[in-house]
Amino acid sequence: MANDLLEKLLHEVSLGKINVKDAKKALEGINLEKEDFQKAVDFGVFTEAEPGTVIKASISPSGGSALVSLIFIWGIFWVTYWAGTMMYGLMNGWDPQQLSYHMFITITTIIIMGIVYQKWVLPDLIVVKHERNKFIPEHSKRKHEKDWHEYKV
Repeated sequence: MANDLLEKLLHEVSLGKINVKDAKKALEGINLEKEDFQKAVDFGVFTEAEPGTVIKASISPSGGSALVSLIFIWGIFWVTYWAGTMMYGLMNGWDPQQLSYHMFITITTIIIMGIVYQKWVLPDLIVVKHERNKFIPEHSKRKHEKDWHEYKV
């Protein structure tokens, strides 16, 4: 009974029908051996998916959070500031070392914004693909017979 319930809960949590807190609450009071728990987790993790299946992992927090929005506003402000001062310096003949510093800070800020975007905004999608057997038509083999090598194992 406990194994069936655990597998059902793990499956529904992976589909997003049940959140983790509710699943933990449902499992309170059930005695489960470590080996059984590991088998159920391995079954959910290592079960081979069908080709073309799209798997979405939503472990990271939402991209609409206030902290992410604040980082993007901060980043846009500083990129505008450093790029603007670099343009001003180009117009007024500043030292190349000073201009390269402004370019460095601008690019670093853009990289920080890119990392935040990839980590907390971009969805984690995996498209499952499997290797297919290769089919070589007979007429192609005959046409390029000198290019084919027959390897014996």
